[in-house]
Amino acid sequence: MTAFNITVLPGDYIGPEIVAEARRVLEAVAKRFGHEFRFKEALAGGAAYDAFGEHLPASTLAACESADAVLKGPFGGPPTEINHPKWQGVEQNAILPLRKHFDLYLNLRPIVVPDALLGLSPLKPEFVRGTDMLILRELSSGIYFGPRGERQIEGPHERTIREVWDTELYNEYEVERIARDGFRLAQTRRRKLTLIAKSNVMSTGLFWREVVAPIAKEFPDVAMDYMHVDAASMALIVNPRQFDVIVTSNIFGDILSDEAAGLLRSLGMGPSASLNEKGFGLYEPIHGSAPDIAGQGKANPLAMILSAAMMLRLSFDLPEAAAAVERAVDKVLSEGARTPDLASPGETAVTTQEMGRRVAEAVAAV
Repeated sequence: MTAFNITVLPGDYIGPEIVAEARRVLEAVAKRFGHEFRFKEALAGGAAYDAFGEHLPASTLAACESADAVLKGPFGGPPTEINHPKWQGVEQNAILPLRKHFDLYLNLRPIVVPDALLGLSPLKPEFVRGTDMLILRELSSGIYFGPRGERQIEGPHERTIREVWDTELYNEYEVERIARDGFRLAQTRRRKLTLIAKSNVMSTGLFWREVVAPIAKEFPDVAMDYMHVDAASMALIVNPRQFDVIVTSNIFGDILSDEAAGLLRSLGMGPSASLNEKGFGLYEPIHGSAPDIAGQGKANPLAMILSAAMMLRLSFDLPEAAAAVERAVDKVLSEGARTPDLASPGETAVTTQEMGRRVAEAVAAV
């Protein structure tokens, strides 16, 4: 029996609800395939602030360091409480330091439109059928980590005004490594890579193109093209099927992956993996903590469950187990199970717990 140590960060609001369903599915995987998953919970985000007065305690970092992978629920609070000490700076104090501490530079966000959900897309089925793309977002550098500040300057009409700035910084190595990852992944898929930047007005965008161009020559079996981010934003809606592997910067990847998830009308279907060069990974859904539906059984656990499937494949090298989870999700969706975010008007929705239970049961049957 193979044993794997998983540190679980349940997160805030709907986080504990959906993490519980991912654990339920992993326990079904363990039973079917003879593996052992050892879970250790630790606190981060608002839950950690309540317990320790800080968003990322040293004990949580230590728990993550001792694990084979981290399964993370969403952090954060209501938009109306953004200035409350519990929520103020939670991303800068918890999420970004986690990424930086473990050098989680490679963020993978698969966007797949299952046939069972074609009718949910805001686009006509003929535009989205067969969509299967993988967005690689550089996660440990860029504008979210660059120098930032605020100062008072003299404005018009003899008025003193505030001026703030963020800075996007990238070095060659940071771009090179994610580019090579993208080409290697493209070799396992449809052998096409699209680089997305803004090279016509941004120095960093031009820099990305300059660095990636010679790397493309190392992978002659992969076709590469380039799009400005504004054109790519439109192309994701007009013709999403044209994309295979996308490589882009931190902020552009953040925005484009949420846009692409909108092809399914719900962020509740969006899993993600964040990896370092050693293969250590943090796995989480791309959506937030959804305070408005917390505790009501309305949250969609599928993004969390599919993130767990990515963990099985990428950190634990268990492709059969990962595929079983993915097939189980497809089976449950094809049978008509829908959480409220996926349900059509008048359609009966299942609860968070019911969706998780059905997927766990399907793991044994697919």
